Amino acid sequence: MPLDIGTDLKDKTLKPNNELIIKNNIFDPSASELTQHFLKLKMKHLKYILIIAILFTFSRCSVYNFTGTGKIDAKTFQVNFFPNNAPLVEPGIDRTFTLTLQDIIQNQTNLNLVKTGADLTYEGEITDYRISPMTATANQQAAQNRLTIRVNVRFTNKRKETDTFEKTFDFYYDYPATQQLTSSTLSGAIKVIFERITQDVFNESLAKW
Repeated sequence: MPLDIGTDLKDKTLKPNNELIIKNNIFDPSASELTQHFLKLKMKHLKYILIIAILFTFSRCSVYNFTGTGKIDAKTFQVNFFPNNAPLVEPGIDRTFTLTLQDIIQNQTNLNLVKTGADLTYEGEITDYRISPMTATANQQAAQNRLTIRVNVRFTNKRKETDTFEKTFDFYYDYPATQQLTSSTLSGAIKVIFERITQDVFNESLAKW
């Protein structure tokens, strides 16, 4: 018996296997493919539009930091060596602090690190390194010790002299008094302290932009 596509199927759409469309008594096996092709073209054009918009945005700016705080009106920075002038000298922390400060600026901005003539310059010295007891037990023995490191930082901004400053930054690390602050324990403590201090230096000098 022949297929009767009369008034019952008029203006109805059947989609077996998502391939065959019956609409107004007309079979159109290619309609689904045309729809997919049209959608692919739209997505392709949208992708190009987004790429152009992003490139245009960056082309209008100088340098951005990655913390989302805005444009930095500078292209280069330098971090001079921070000597350890603390009364109690712990070998190697001067180099560690210098490299940690370099790293945080490189990781959070796309400023270029240079040795001389930078737009932004960081310099200074480690002024204090001390271990002191924090709390006492019933036997008057220290239950915790605290390692404190203080760093004096001079920041120079050639592009905007009003942002130039000299300021002291410090942080601490508490540990059990029964524990010796040596080897990996000491390295971990210094890492925690320097990460906090360098982040504070970064925020003071660049994050406000």
